[in-house]
Amino acid sequence: MASLNKVFLIGNLTRDPELRFTPNGAAVANLGLAVNHKYQDSGGNWVDEPNYFTVVAWGRQAEICNEYLRKGSPVLIEGRLRWRSWEAADGQKRSVIEVVASRVQFLSKAGARTEDATAAVADADLQALGEGDLDDIPF
Repeated sequence: MASLNKVFLIGNLTRDPELRFTPNGAAVANLGLAVNHKYQDSGGNWVDEPNYFTVVAWGRQAEICNEYLRKGSPVLIEGRLRWRSWEAADGQKRSVIEVVASRVQFLSKAGARTEDATAAVADADLQALGEGDLDDIPF
């Protein structure tokens, strides 16, 4: 049996990234993302329907998101859905479906910080793919 778990979302951040580190030192950032769905209702009126997602980025990508993104930043997220459940301090069972990002593409307007961020993301993507030291690349 085949299965596929792939998500592409384009939207704007609803808050600044929240960066933290796991006990073993891995960086993880939570991003709030709003994606609007626009449709025409039966009366012919246009309706904006916002959808909100929690996106989780790991490693160097999380650090870069924290450094360059802010509330309102437009981004493209590529990733997968993950369902988690836990028991809260009050004894209630909680669950959430979140997007685990494999790629965060910044879509902000042109500017020096955008160019720096694009280079940093490209470097982080290469390292995440196991390409080794960037100085070893022959171009």
